[in-house]
Amino acid sequence: MLTALLRLRCIYVFRPALGNLAAILFAACLLVGGPGHAAPVTIVALGDSLTQGYGLAEGDGLVAQLQGLLDGEGADIRLINAGVSGDTSAGGLARIGWTLQRGPDALIVALGGNDLLRGLDPDLTRANITGILEAARAKGIPVLLVASTAPGNYGPDYQDRFDAIWGDLAAEFDVMLHRGFMDVLTEGREPSEVLANYLQADGLHPNRDGVALIAADLAPMVRQLADSAR
Repeated sequence: MLTALLRLRCIYVFRPALGNLAAILFAACLLVGGPGHAAPVTIVALGDSLTQGYGLAEGDGLVAQLQGLLDGEGADIRLINAGVSGDTSAGGLARIGWTLQRGPDALIVALGGNDLLRGLDPDLTRANITGILEAARAKGIPVLLVASTAPGNYGPDYQDRFDAIWGDLAAEFDVMLHRGFMDVLTEGREPSEVLANYLQADGLHPNRDGVALIAADLAPMVRQLADSAR
């Protein structure tokens, strides 16, 4: 409202009879009231080692590469890395309170991979992610939820229960849903190619090139998330 009033006043004083002084005042008002001085949208990425950048140089991690892509596109977005290596959904729930105390405009939630590695009950994962989304909703901030996919070796019941978490909660809380970080690496590629070219030696974490693919796949949804926060 204040910005609109400033612009109206600026337009009102801009009369040809006022000459150069009016033109100067008009230009100054545009600079003060225009959108170029809006603060960037701040987005916190709450996740585990894939978010944190495990095994990579500081500038090669997911948040750093994603920030570089967004900056290159001129997106007015600032990312905060809240990834903790080894974190489960329970760990994310435990620290969501102080994470949101930073006052972000939006949140990326990318947890669940370590729940899978530990074979945790999908009901626990669902409850923890629910708690995180409830905390975000209480703050009135939009969320991009990143799915995790269970491997078949846990059995079909476990796989169905775990994989259902993300779509169910995205619909319940009306949040954006990303298909999963690793999907872009595996689509159209043989496992041997993924292992050789896009993963670190541990066979679990993406290398710099793998992260580059993930960042490019994620960037459009992050821009959409920022737009919803505005």
